Parts: sequence; C-alpha cells; structure tokens
Amino acid sequence: MDTSVTLPGETKTYTTLNLGPTHPATHGIFQNVLKMDGEVILDAQQTIGYIHRAFEKLAEHKPFYQVTPLTDRLNYCSSPINNIGWHMTVEKLIRAEIPRRVEYMRVIIMELSRITDHIICNSVIGVDTGAMTGFLYVFQWREFIYEIYEEICGERLTTNIGRIGGFERDFSETAWRKIRHIVKELPASLKEFEKLLVRNRIFMDRTIGCGPISAERALAFSFSGPNLRAAGVDYDVRVMNPYSSYQDFSFEIPLGTNGDTYDRFMVREEEMWQSLDIIRQALDKLDTLDDKTSFHADLPDFYLPPKEEVYDSMEALIYHFKIVMGETDVPVGEVYHCVEGGNGELGFWLVSDGGRQAFRLHFRRPCFIYYQAYPEMIRGGLLSDAILTMSSMNVIAGELDA
Repeated sequence: MDTSVTLPGETKTYTTLNLGPTHPATHGIFQNVLKMDGEVILDAQQTIGYIHRAFEKLAEHKPFYQVTPLTDRLNYCSSPINNIGWHMTVEKLIRAEIPRRVEYMRVIIMELSRITDHIICNSVIGVDTGAMTGFLYVFQWREFIYEIYEEICGERLTTNIGRIGGFERDFSETAWRKIRHIVKELPASLKEFEKLLVRNRIFMDRTIGCGPISAERALAFSFSGPNLRAAGVDYDVRVMNPYSSYQDFSFEIPLGTNGDTYDRFMVREEEMWQSLDIIRQALDKLDTLDDKTSFHADLPDFYLPPKEEVYDSMEALIYHFKIVMGETDVPVGEVYHCVEGGNGELGFWLVSDGGRQAFRLHFRRPCFIYYQAYPEMIRGGLLSDAILTMSSMNVIAGELDA
C-alpha cells in the first residue's frame, strides 16, 4: 500500500495491484503493476521477459530455411504471414523471381491468416464485455481455416507453411474446395456476429471511449496495423509498399476516428470483409492464368527435389544433401522486408556476410512496438477497462520477447 499526505490530518491511500503475470488476460507471461485509487488506474508499469526465447540469436545459427519454424512463434494467431514474410525476405536477398501463381496463392493464405487473427481478437473483445455467444459462434470458422492449413502443410497453429520460393506442394482439390467454402459461407456468420455486438448498447457503452489513443500519439509510439488505422491514420504496408502482387488487388483501408476499443473492433471487423474480397479476387485471377501448375520458383538450392528423383538422380541427391545440411551460400548484402501482419508492420532485417547463415537478424514485431503505449492508454480508466484495452490491442505474447 502507498500512502501520501494530501491535507493536514488527512491521508490518501493508494493500492498497488499486480495485473498478471498469473492472469488469463496476460497469458501468464507479462505483468502490469498498477497504482490504483479504488477502481481508477492512476499509473501503470509493464514488465515483459517471462517468455524470453532469444529467437533472433537462434535464427542466426540456423540455415535460412530452418528459420521458418521460429517465425511461427511470433504471432501464432496468424503464423503463415510470419512464415511467408520471412521467405520473401530471403528471396529479396537472393533476387529470386516468383511465379505469379505462387504470389496469388500466398495472398490467399495470408488473408485467411488475417481473418483468423481478427476473429480471435474481436471475439475475445466480446467475451471481455460479457458476451460469450459471439466467441463460440465465430470460432468454428477459425477452426475451419486451420483445417485448410492442415490440408496444405499438415499443421494448424504453428504451420511452418511454404518454402523459400513458394510452397512445398501444390494445393489439393480439398484445400481449394474449403477455401471457396470459406468465401461463400463466412459472410453470413460475420453478419450475424456483427448483429450481436456492433449496435449492442451494452457493448457500445463498454467499448466507446475505452483505451483511446490519438493519431499523433499512435505515430509517436510507432503504431502500425489496425491499432494505427483505428486512430485515423491510413497506413497499410500492402498499399504503401506492395509485395506478393498486392498491387494487383483492389481493396479499402478501413479507418477509425477516436482510436478507442470500439474503433479497433470495427476496423478489424471491416478488414475481415476486405480480406474475403481479396481472396475472391485472387481465386478469379488464378483462373485467368495460363500457368496452372507452378507452386514454387526455380530455386534448386532452396527447394528440396522430389523424393523419387533423389533415389535415381545424382544431381537431385546433391541438392537434397546441400539443403538438408544447410550448405547453401547466399549473396553478401543487407535487406529489410516487411509485410502487413495481423497486428501491423512485421519486418525482417537481414544482414548476410555471404555464409550459410544470417550474420545478423532482427524481427520488427508490431506487438512489442505498441505495447509500450499501454500504460498511457489505460491511465485514468477503470480496472475492467484495462483488460478490455489489452484485448482490443491484440497483444500477442510471442511478439513481446526476442
């Protein structure tokens, strides 16, 4: 307990409260020390480091293709975006040319990942306002998208999806059928979800004005992604610095005005509609391509040859050995590549000295960047608003520690 004298003979008592790390909202791995006046938060100090894994240093000691599973553990709610972002970084260094069909397939997977990420965030915001039904209703679609991942690569959460140059194999007919099912059936569920919350008076009262941040302060904290756009700044990496053929697609950038919990919810909600539209466009564009078979670039130094060729061809056996043993050199150089992750600009800074591993690696994790603003956003609010604000920021613990 902290006590401070306010007037002669009067004493004001403040409470120090540990919000986490042993709390469901903080995932058991990050802590906020709150100074409370009753239910009102006067000040806050966050602590991270409970999940420190040194993944940047681990990545510097692995061959480039073995870094992919480490990126899964960043934002594990949309890990395929992490995987593909890393692959494109290496491709930028080695100046690889990627077939257009592969680029469109990547766009489909990344937009599906964005939908799963936003489903988690927005449905949990509903739970934290006391509305459990929406969470249970839309989570089935997250599971269905995980079935698509499983069909493509055999994994669901930490996907290790794709390879430097493309994908390990072409999508099966089952995968394509499930993707088209998502595009056709998810809109009805999204509309139902929005009917439950968007104009719900209790939900609006709990979220409007909760945890606001202005555009100026958001930029000062280097915000990006939905949290920045909710404050009214129209920055999206897919538009400002297009990658993987995003320049071929037409979509809107939803914006908020107040930068509060309600705006963050609405921006993510609209982004799911935009992602569905992008996937529709990608499916249509795939049908117009003459190339119906490519699923990776011509990169024999990075792409494992078919197993049947390894048994019969000496050249295939050599490439297989070099890739598995990590004996592929890359050019000397320094590159930075970023993608629009589920929570904002996910960047990879790669320095190569020409060896078989990165000389230096740094990952720009959006959650780590904007979590520093959390004390400012909850100061002056109620304790219950602190949980809701954290949920609406979508703080993913895997991105906090390097």
